[in-house]
Amino acid sequence: MKLENLKISGILGKMTSSQKDDCYAVCWIKNGVKGIKINDSVYTNVSNAIFFLNPTYDWEILKKDTSAFSGYVLLIPKQILNNPIFKNLHITEVRLFNVDEIPKINLSPGIELRVQSILEMLDELISTNLKHREEAILSLLNTFFVYCDGKCNIKSVITDNNAKSALVYKFKKSIDRNVTQYHEVGYYANSLHISDKYLNECVKEVLGVNAKQLIDEQLVMRSRHNLKFTDKTIKEVGYELGFSSPDYFSYYLKKMTGLTPSQIRKS
Repeated sequence: MKLENLKISGILGKMTSSQKDDCYAVCWIKNGVKGIKINDSVYTNVSNAIFFLNPTYDWEILKKDTSAFSGYVLLIPKQILNNPIFKNLHITEVRLFNVDEIPKINLSPGIELRVQSILEMLDELISTNLKHREEAILSLLNTFFVYCDGKCNIKSVITDNNAKSALVYKFKKSIDRNVTQYHEVGYYANSLHISDKYLNECVKEVLGVNAKQLIDEQLVMRSRHNLKFTDKTIKEVGYELGFSSPDYFSYYLKKMTGLTPSQIRKS
């Protein structure tokens, strides 16, 4: 598959759509952007969000400062999304770019760094003629969409008044800050001044999972990272993540992943 029309540009100043491209647009806005104008409607509070825009939309990223990097715009030709590599993804299953409402994803804390790395690698590959370039680009696109599909992110339609999505985002930010000390839903519900039941209801509605699953997901992700990419002992990793003993840490990981800490470290 030819990828010549796949384009990526860093957001340094104001950017607008071009109907000549006839491409889907993925706008990842990191920060420093006043707003995004879509079909004459302006949306603010857009930092750390991804917007999926089909070719029928006129859009404009509103940014005056041209010195600071504020994210990426990725233009994807229609035929690329028909590649079999994307067939099992949410983006293909529900045709995310083709819905009547404008899809938006608020990236959960920590995930934006991974998204930025993927887009930086795409930016580099698109401008080269390396051998197996096309396979690598498709693989990176697939990885990007997997992160967008994942439970780690908050899917919603574009709105500045989605109270439940906002609450879930606050919950996930609190997990990111406090998960090494607090593993129970009750702590986070209390800090948000709501009941456990209502927190679970909001998380279920927005993400399709319960609140404890988000806490467990963060704990498992941090456990895997520390075991595989640091020299810390299993005991040190467990204690730093708030587990009362190495035995309980091992029991927890075995229950959640089917593997012991030692097996994760060797995998």
